[in-house]
Amino acid sequence: MSPTLAIIGGTGDLGSGLAIRLLRAGYTVNIGSRSLEKAEQIVKQLCTKIAKPVNAVAATNLDAAAAADIIILTVPFSFHDDMLKTLAPALEGKIFVDTTVPLMPPKVARVQLPEEGSAGLKAQQTLGENTHVVSAFQNVAAHMLASDEPLEGDVLVCGNKKAARQAVVELAQAIGLNAYHAGAINNAAAAEAMTSLLIFINKNYGGHAGIKIIGTERNSLD
Repeated sequence: MSPTLAIIGGTGDLGSGLAIRLLRAGYTVNIGSRSLEKAEQIVKQLCTKIAKPVNAVAATNLDAAAAADIIILTVPFSFHDDMLKTLAPALEGKIFVDTTVPLMPPKVARVQLPEEGSAGLKAQQTLGENTHVVSAFQNVAAHMLASDEPLEGDVLVCGNKKAARQAVVELAQAIGLNAYHAGAINNAAAAEAMTSLLIFINKNYGGHAGIKIIGTERNSLD
């Protein structure tokens, strides 16, 4: 049986893009927002765009997380601390996917990791070991997720529990992306920093650069 998912920040570009792909893949997705009315508006828009019956549920952020098995956080870094505190009561024993990149405008093309080391590591330290924090999806363009085009690129999946990482690898694969186990949550710093590098490359060369892993066997989990 497929897990029920919650996307917190599901009204934003990355959140709604992931929701479209995951709904198309057949998952039940709770769309979370601070405003239930806003979540309901986004659900209507998603259903219209997908144009087939899907299991999308509108909810406030905490209710969306409480009713889900896997919670995906897709908010700007400026909201990261507040969302961790808000969601903590609903995350015990669950997989928490942190897509956050510590971008600090206006210099978003410059790596600026927090003193904890990364947003993912900060989330794990804040939420405790009974919440299985997994860092992923930082290097996937939101507009590509929202498009009807096949997805390209690879996803780095970091987390302290192999089973939790594997669950997120399977989500990425379900929406058409390659995904790789990339080690402990400490390694999330590499994927988060890579986003600023990609922003710089895109600005200077145009296009929508992503990442691609080469020269490795796809059946390895380490």
